[in-house]
Amino acid sequence: MAKQTTKDLTEGNPARLIVEYSLPILLGNLFQQLYNMIDTMIVGRLLGVDALAGVGATGSVSFLIVGFCIGVCSGFAIPLAHRFGARDEEGLKKHLANSYILSAGFSLVVTIIVSLLCKNILIWMGTPEDILEYSYQYILVIFLGIPVTFVYNILSGAIRAVGDSKTPLIFLIIASVLNIFLDYILIGHIGVAGAALATVTSQAFSGLLCIIAIKRRFKMLHISFRHLKPDPDCIKRLCGMGIPMGLQYSITAIGSVILQTSINSLGSLAVASITAANKVSMVFACILDAMGAAMATYGGQNVGAKRIDRVDQGLRACIIMGIVYSIFAFIVLRFTGRFFISLFIDSPSEELLSNASYFLTVVSAFYILLAFVNIVRFLIQGMGFSTLAILAGVLEMVARTVTALALVPHFGFVGACFASPLAWILADAFLFPAYFYVRKRLKKSFGQA
Repeated sequence: MAKQTTKDLTEGNPARLIVEYSLPILLGNLFQQLYNMIDTMIVGRLLGVDALAGVGATGSVSFLIVGFCIGVCSGFAIPLAHRFGARDEEGLKKHLANSYILSAGFSLVVTIIVSLLCKNILIWMGTPEDILEYSYQYILVIFLGIPVTFVYNILSGAIRAVGDSKTPLIFLIIASVLNIFLDYILIGHIGVAGAALATVTSQAFSGLLCIIAIKRRFKMLHISFRHLKPDPDCIKRLCGMGIPMGLQYSITAIGSVILQTSINSLGSLAVASITAANKVSMVFACILDAMGAAMATYGGQNVGAKRIDRVDQGLRACIIMGIVYSIFAFIVLRFTGRFFISLFIDSPSEELLSNASYFLTVVSAFYILLAFVNIVRFLIQGMGFSTLAILAGVLEMVARTVTALALVPHFGFVGACFASPLAWILADAFLFPAYFYVRKRLKKSFGQA
């Protein structure tokens, strides 16, 4: 059973394994971004530009909070990949059980705090008054669904940690279809809150499917009551991976929140332009996200097997694939950006189209740097050094903060377009030396120096 439902990434051609493993993640990310994009399209077309801007204004704060939760779950999956690579099934079960305990505590605390503060957060960010209520209605439902976010991500992370990236893909496809169906029902009846409720409901269904799959197909992920006893060593190891990874997302997002506050000062049209452009960009960046996720598991399993040579091979192969794709994505978005933007709003103004397409051109021109950020950062995390990723996140935060405080006030919308490229430049300047440091540390600890 285990051999049929798991995948060992410690043997075989690294490039082929990374492609095979990342392809289902890519398709899953793509479907996830597509249904998020369809959410936005339906909101913009049915409810108008203000509603679209209201949803878009929540993006950075959603990334701050929900990104932390997803990061924690991704970090919890790394010790699972290590145990799987080391062929330690009992250790795998103990870590999984303790990740459930920690996830329950995290989800409860985070949900209560952010649900109570979400409207104040939007006000502190200077959300324009004409879109504030739309933003609040949307983000409150998303925050109330945080426990669902934990359930899905902790379970799908466990499945991926043992090498199966196809099963979560199937569940995301099902969730995407369900989300779109619910959008058409709920948005027309309860407005922007309907888009958020559709997302939470479809994610809950995906979590349920993960529970069923683990019960039926993943024997090594079955735990008993004896595994549910809190284990200090497991908790320390899980928190040592999960909290830094969550903070990495949140620290990066702090810069995005500051930047969003600055963009809000430009008015709802600028917010709507960046909202639409970001949705398109995230769809095209899905493959780079998938490469990062693949490298986290690949690195985790091979470090568990003490195969640093294979880690090097995988990194080289993935970087080449990232460069080739980034060039392709830039060419496509350079010439078709306006078309994709026009899908979001019925009869968009020329100013909105011009702003959004310019944003896409600038950001996609730097996709190669984003590829490096995702591949190297997630690989370092998978190798067990999540704390270093926080420093990369700090640099991204600094870059976006400088953009918000210096570039946007002086150059307006054009300045906002260069926030992410500057963040990627600073992060890459740190990550490549960090990888060689991690590699040296591990080789020495394995007696391979």
